[in-house]
Amino acid sequence: MKYSKEEVIQYIQEDDVKFIRLAFCDVFGKQKNISIMPQELPRAFEYGIAFDASSIKGFGDETHSDLFLKPESETLAVLPWRPEHGKVVRMFSSITHPSGKIFDCDTRSLLKKAVDQAAQAGISFFFGAEQEFYLFTLDQQGNATSQPYDTAGYMDIAPEDKGENVRREICLTLEQMGIRPESSHHEEGPGQNEIDFRYSDPLTAADNVLTFQTVVKTVARRNGLYADFSPKPLKDQPGNGFHINISVKSANGDDNLPYVIGGILDKTAQMTAFFNPLPDSYLRFGHDKAPKYISWSSENRSQLVRIPAAIGEYRRAELRSPDPTANPYLAFALIIYAGLDGINRKLDLPVVSDFNLFKAGPDILDNMKTIPQTLQKACEIAKQSEFISKHIPKSIIDIYCNR
Repeated sequence: MKYSKEEVIQYIQEDDVKFIRLAFCDVFGKQKNISIMPQELPRAFEYGIAFDASSIKGFGDETHSDLFLKPESETLAVLPWRPEHGKVVRMFSSITHPSGKIFDCDTRSLLKKAVDQAAQAGISFFFGAEQEFYLFTLDQQGNATSQPYDTAGYMDIAPEDKGENVRREICLTLEQMGIRPESSHHEEGPGQNEIDFRYSDPLTAADNVLTFQTVVKTVARRNGLYADFSPKPLKDQPGNGFHINISVKSANGDDNLPYVIGGILDKTAQMTAFFNPLPDSYLRFGHDKAPKYISWSSENRSQLVRIPAAIGEYRRAELRSPDPTANPYLAFALIIYAGLDGINRKLDLPVVSDFNLFKAGPDILDNMKTIPQTLQKACEIAKQSEFISKHIPKSIIDIYCNR
C-alpha cells in the first residue's frame, strides 16, 4: 500500500511508533540510515534532515559536507524484528543539497530518472531479483567463520538442509514488510541459499533488494549465523549471483524484449564494472553456471542472458552476470538505458548459443566475446564508454574506477 505524508504522520501518532529510520545507500549500494523521533517527521517531509556526508565515501569532503534526507512516504514499512510496543519504521529517502537540488550520487534518484525516460518513450520495465547468499557459523566471540552452516546441495531438504527454517523466517519477515517472495531453496554450495521475488517496477524492486539483504543479515544473526553476500565466499565453491529477471511492456503493444536483450548484450562490457564492483567478483565468471561469454540462449544456464520457458506476463529475460555487491539502483538504471538503446536502434539479437559453453571446444569459444575478466579491465572499458558517461555522473564513475 502506498501512503501519503498525511497518512504516515497519522499512523505514527496512532500506532505507538517511537523511531523513524530514514534509509538511503552509498554509491556501492550499502544501506545507511538516520533515526529520528516522531515529532521531527513533519520537518523531515518539508525540509529534510541534515547529515554529514563527508563521512560517507564518495559523498564529498569537509568543505561541502551538508546534505539532506527527504523521506518518501510511499516506502513506509514497519521493521518486524523491533519491539511491538515502541515500533520502528523505515522510509527510503532522496538525497538533496541544501538548495533542494538532487545530489549527483543519489543512485535511487538516478533510477527514477531512467524510469521516467522510459515512460516518455512508452516503455515500462519490470524486474525480479534472485540473490544468493551463504550462511556461516559464528565463533565464540560472535565473529563470522568460514565454516558453512550445512553441507547440503542444490534443492536438498532437511535434515541435510539446515537453512530451511532460516529461509522460512526470512520469507515471513519480508511478507510482514509488504514484500512478496516467490520461492526459496538451498543452492549448490554448502550453506548457500537463494530466495527469489516476484517482479515489480524498477524502484520497488531495487528497494526490495536493499531490504532483503538487511532482513537476511538480521534473521541470520538472530539464529547465531552470518549471512555472506560476497561474490566468492569460498574459493572452491560456487559464487553468489544476483540474477536479474527483466520484462518489458510497450504502450503500443510491440514486443520489444528481443531489442532490449540486444541492447543489454551490446552494452554488457561497458556496464560490467557496476554489475561486478569488487576484484573477487571476477572469480565467479566461467565457473558453476556463472557466465564468461557475451551470449544468449533459451533456458541454457551457461549463458549471460537466458530466456526461461514461460508464456504471457511471465515472459522475461534473465541477466546472470551481476553479483549481490552491485548497487541495484545503478544496475537497474543501466539495464533500462541499454534496453532503450536497443529499442531505439532496433538491435537484432546475435546468433543464439544453444549449447553448453562450459563444454564447448576452442574452435567455438575463440570466436566469442567475453565479459571483462578483471575489475581493472572492466573499469578501463567503462571510463572510455560514451554510453556510461552519458548516463552515470562522472563523480560515480571516478569512485568506482579510481579506487
